[in-house]
Amino acid sequence: MVIQRDFYLNQLISGKGNGLVKIVSGLRRCGKSYLLFRLFYSHLISSGVQEDHIVRIALDDIENASLREPLALFREIKSRMTDRGDYYILLDEIQLVPQFEEVLNSLLRMENADVYVTDSNSRFLSSDIVTEFRGRGDEVRVYPLSLREYCLGSGQVPREAWRDYYTYGGLPQILSLDNPKKKTDYLTNLFESVYLVDIIERRKVKNTAEFRELAGIAASCIGSPTNPNKISNTFSSQKKISINPATIEHYLGYMEDAFLLEKAVRYDIKGRKYIGSLSKYYFTDTGIRNACLGMRQQEETHLMENIIYNELRRRGWKVDVGTLERRSVDKEGKWTRKQLEVDFIANDGGKRYYIQSALSIPDDEKRRQETASLRRIEDSFQKIIVVRDDITPWCDDNGILTVGLFDFLMDKDSLA
Repeated sequence: MVIQRDFYLNQLISGKGNGLVKIVSGLRRCGKSYLLFRLFYSHLISSGVQEDHIVRIALDDIENASLREPLALFREIKSRMTDRGDYYILLDEIQLVPQFEEVLNSLLRMENADVYVTDSNSRFLSSDIVTEFRGRGDEVRVYPLSLREYCLGSGQVPREAWRDYYTYGGLPQILSLDNPKKKTDYLTNLFESVYLVDIIERRKVKNTAEFRELAGIAASCIGSPTNPNKISNTFSSQKKISINPATIEHYLGYMEDAFLLEKAVRYDIKGRKYIGSLSKYYFTDTGIRNACLGMRQQEETHLMENIIYNELRRRGWKVDVGTLERRSVDKEGKWTRKQLEVDFIANDGGKRYYIQSALSIPDDEKRRQETASLRRIEDSFQKIIVVRDDITPWCDDNGILTVGLFDFLMDKDSLA
């Protein structure tokens, strides 16, 4: 089964020969190796590149264990470059090589080397990398399959695929499994034996039971404002465990670095400033989120919100959570304050959208509730409500667009 991932492939193609290391990053098993070693490799061959001018090394392959030493890897690559022609260097799971930045910097000095690597740890792109490498990498962030890709791979229409998609997520291997038990076992084993073990071993986490509990708490509160202090209180009240908020912050950071989670920060729309007290966390893949909870707590409304967040991030939008303060007079004549929320503020340069996720809007009262925050935003950027219902897109008198979920997810240009 071939899953065309043209969105990412085109990014790699457009980066050819730009003098930067193309970094294909993302959650393990989300299709990075497939993208680089099969789809991009096929593109190179079809565009006339000779096979011996493509150096492919999978560093997680036991046969290449000796190449996880920096100098050995560099010498191996250099030995395969036998003339002055252009060479494409494809390295899978580069983070397995200590001091890999030295290898990449050395390759960047070679005029005929165009370098592509995959990575499953976001630290690659942050403070762990020496200063000299920053600005010399071009990231292509890969997510699990979108609903559109899932439907193309499964041959289903969105309505048929939706339940499986929000239950088992978009890791490509899911499409090859033919029953719920196999899918559940795959996700559970992946979460327990790959993701958690990888983080625990790499970060030398000592309190593994607490770390696992934290993953479960994060999974159960997707889309809910939280912070390390609140989670610490949850540990204390529900689990009878005392754990320092600073430790929780580190643990959440570890999961972010492994691309399991992403954090959406709250933004005061009227005050035009970030509010650091509470944030929302979303799982990169809803199937992994559900496996973390033993396939329980599958509330469609929260999973739909998580999937919309992932779709926005997949398309390259920076996503925040919006807040607005509403002041009103109560029955006793006293002024009261209430925080209203906008699920997502999607920004890309000068473009911005305000987006609400709503499972359904059955009546006018529910619509007033869902549009309460959007109606109080005074700028001219587009306001959108995404609903689970299959409807024709329409705008109300306030200029708020209501669009069906499947139209939003399946049309890659639904946000122009």
